[in-house]
Amino acid sequence: MGYAFSLDDVAYLRSGAGCAALSSLSRLALTPASRLPDVAAARRVAPDHFAAVLETLLLRRKAASKVDFPDGLFTDDALQQATPRQVAAHRAERFGDRVTHDVTCSIGADLAALPAGSIGSDLDPVRLAMARHNLGDSRTLLRADALHPVSRDVPVIADPARRDSTGRRTWRPSDFAPPLDALAAAYADRDLAVKCAPGVDFTVAPWADEVELVSLDGQVREACLWTGGLATPGVTRRASVLHTGGARWTITDADPDDCPVTPPAEWLIDPDGAVVRAGLVRHYAARHGLAQLDERIAYLTGPTPPPGIRAFRVVEHGHYNEKSLRAVLRAHHVGRLEILVRGLDVDPNTLRRRLKLDGTAEATVVLTRIGRTPTYLLAHAQRT
Repeated sequence: MGYAFSLDDVAYLRSGAGCAALSSLSRLALTPASRLPDVAAARRVAPDHFAAVLETLLLRRKAASKVDFPDGLFTDDALQQATPRQVAAHRAERFGDRVTHDVTCSIGADLAALPAGSIGSDLDPVRLAMARHNLGDSRTLLRADALHPVSRDVPVIADPARRDSTGRRTWRPSDFAPPLDALAAAYADRDLAVKCAPGVDFTVAPWADEVELVSLDGQVREACLWTGGLATPGVTRRASVLHTGGARWTITDADPDDCPVTPPAEWLIDPDGAVVRAGLVRHYAARHGLAQLDERIAYLTGPTPPPGIRAFRVVEHGHYNEKSLRAVLRAHHVGRLEILVRGLDVDPNTLRRRLKLDGTAEATVVLTRIGRTPTYLLAHAQRT
């Protein structure tokens, strides 16, 4: 849960004395081993706010790769839920130059990416004070309940908290704060975007006109539920794949999805997680001339992998059991093995210990099911 900041803490951290304390202690190691001397040093500099200072220094280091607030103020929960800058910028493009209301603005990470003139509101006075620090005078900020609209005639974006009353993560939309259905009802007459965790069951939000899954550098970061004029006509599901270097692409359920089911070919492809979670594996296969190994398994195969991905050149494949796999790995002198599993009840770490690898070669083995047959595919991973 992290340190529980107070408004007094925030006021101190924004003051000249607080800024001086943060600056003078910025070189602390902040590791478990250095905890005692770090606390002692912070007590000497900021005796009444040493815990807030130490937490802020630690959170600023965590935030550096995620948000553009180098001297920002954060809570641990707010930083964990904050949208990475690349994803926030991607989402904000949908709003064009329309003034937008972020009704759960928290520390301001999403609001910073929205068009000029956009406003933010939140019920938490501490997070709101932190947002004022992080955003300066660039945005109007209000204290307000997201379920009681305080704006009119502008699109709305929301990012409900996804922890229950005990602080544990929850996947039930009815336990979000505010709940998904209540948000949708409160803004039924507005264009609405709701950020959610990618593991949410989207069938519980039938009011969403479009569901977009977004990944960044191979990790699925969020789902966004779009309604009204923010949704794309003719599209109900979308996967958007972003990379830190700027490359990106998208695919939707309006794209063709004709793809065959064939035995393993020269290459095995594991689609990006956003594609899999959006249910667009066949669409991705059709775009790149690939085939499925099995209609219910999200592995693809073909003679040529798509560019710019990590793909697997197949060495051999066959019926999987531990004895046969051990013999195959021994024959190929494999000593370092990556194990990927989909569709079978196999624990990679347990299996690796039992295989007793002792060779010098490196390889990947994919364990999956083709029809009813447990299958191994021995391969070498390559960047295309």
